[in-house]
Amino acid sequence: MAVRMYRHLDYERWELMSYKLKMKLAPWCFIAPFLIVFILFAVYPVIYSVVLSFGTYKGGTVRLSGIKNYAFLLSDKAFFQSVFNTFKIGIIQVPIMVFLAIVLASFLNSKLVKGKGFFRMVIFIPVLIDAVSYSVIFSLLFNDQGFINSLVDSLGITPVSWYTTPGLATMMIVIAQTWKWTGYNTIIILSGLQNIPSELYEAAAIDGANRIQQFFSITIPLLKNMIILVMVTSVNGAVQMFTEPNIITHGGPTGSTTTAMLYLYNMGFKNFNFGIACAGSYVVVAIVVILTLIQMRAGKEK
Repeated sequence: MAVRMYRHLDYERWELMSYKLKMKLAPWCFIAPFLIVFILFAVYPVIYSVVLSFGTYKGGTVRLSGIKNYAFLLSDKAFFQSVFNTFKIGIIQVPIMVFLAIVLASFLNSKLVKGKGFFRMVIFIPVLIDAVSYSVIFSLLFNDQGFINSLVDSLGITPVSWYTTPGLATMMIVIAQTWKWTGYNTIIILSGLQNIPSELYEAAAIDGANRIQQFFSITIPLLKNMIILVMVTSVNGAVQMFTEPNIITHGGPTGSTTTAMLYLYNMGFKNFNFGIACAGSYVVVAIVVILTLIQMRAGKEK
């Protein structure tokens, strides 16, 4: 009898332990497919690229070479030129885009505007178009015999060659990027505008503040978080710009629109210097982190 009771208790203890083990393992079983895919296609490539940035890839094997790749980048004028081009485009394009986004968001937030849904859709449509398609369209628009030059010629102005003048080629990229992403940032800023209580504007109007004073004293300060978010994402996007300069200008003329990402692409997939390309990508990551910290510090946001 005692043996039977002992076996029964032992069986219950085993069942309890088994149940607890199942309860612990159950969540992991559900997330295991995601973890496997994440490790294979995200974690492993990152680790491999870090190792590759300190070596050279030949014959399917990686040979470590220390900081040789990073030293090459720091001595390569073409890399510094690509970084300069990236900053040049970003410094011009980001403020213009943020300003237009604020103006359009204020327009969409106005009580006097009818058919807001339609205007929101029109403004947001460029975001839905893939980068390759709209880059091809812009390259055709600014062609020597394209729509823009035809329009300029019809106004009695001498057409210009957008692809052979560095300044004009840069402006093509700026225009394309602004057209693409202004609607996206407009929606973000609009969400911030809709969270500002209307009572603040009514109180300011009673105190004698006009529309401009209300805009700079109420709207801009209360939109600070949204503006910082838009600035951070826009700057990070500008640093990672690749498709537009690759398709519209092919990095020309004379490398004036070769961005950092286009430089790394050429280095990795045209020159097959994968180690240098990986090292350059982490230099770009460091630049993005530094820029983000600077912007957050300037906005005094954690």
